[in-house]
Amino acid sequence: MNKDLERLRAIADYQFERGAGATLFPDNTNVEYSRKTGRPRHISIEGELVANYRPNDALFTLTIAGARRLVENLDGRRYTVQALDDVVEFVEQGKNLFAKHVVDADESLRAGQEVIVMDSKKTVVAVGKAMLNKKEMLAFKTGVAVKVRRGRKRHR
Repeated sequence: MNKDLERLRAIADYQFERGAGATLFPDNTNVEYSRKTGRPRHISIEGELVANYRPNDALFTLTIAGARRLVENLDGRRYTVQALDDVVEFVEQGKNLFAKHVVDADESLRAGQEVIVMDSKKTVVAVGKAMLNKKEMLAFKTGVAVKVRRGRKRHR
């Protein structure tokens, strides 16, 4: 278990930034393994799911709880997209974020990365997958900027 936890922390450091592994997965982390493959699948802390491990690309998908841990304990700007406050209520329910509703985004953001959607108060609203980079999000007036996987009101 200890060796797996160290490996999961290293993957989180690679995917997000140095220090993300220790922030997401402290020592009291519980790792649930796949019955078929024996590989890690669901990672939780005190019964609260923080991330899922995808064995097909060896990266994580975050939950709202995991996103909050990253925002509160690290830089707070990395891998984030700020949504227009007028559409926050829809994004919270799990609806996709369109490019015309993006106010700002992390400079280093690339399409395909796991992102955290926030409102103007820097509160986590949703998590999902970036479909565009920052420049495209701010330039385009049509199209999906973030494909939302979990909204804070739909998936706590």
